[in-house]
Amino acid sequence: MANTETALKEALASIEGATGVALVDYTSGMALGTLGGSKTFDLNVAAAGNTDVVRSKMRTMEHLGLKAQIEDILITLSDQYHLIRLISGRGGNGLFLYLVLDAKRANLAMARHQLRKIEEDLEV
Repeated sequence: MANTETALKEALASIEGATGVALVDYTSGMALGTLGGSKTFDLNVAAAGNTDVVRSKMRTMEHLGLKAQIEDILITLSDQYHLIRLISGRGGNGLFLYLVLDAKRANLAMARHQLRKIEEDLEV
């Protein structure tokens, strides 16, 4: 089991192309922990904004009567991938991992696989 700090460090160090990672509470929009980012990319602002993405998708699924669970949400930009992985189990309800990847260096399939493993080991 990994705590928040350990999980964020592992994500940034082990996922090729990762430039930022955050653990976010989508009920409040607050980042519970961040690592990486830059002067021009504020992870706290991105975390709050992506809370709206998660809430919107959950509302849409509810309106459609879909019962499946969201695993992750992918947003592709011309030079970045933004991966949102909802936390399941062990008190993770209402939380997601948010990963920013450099699209030129990242292997998206491997990043999803590694983030899933980190999420499984995370103790919140």
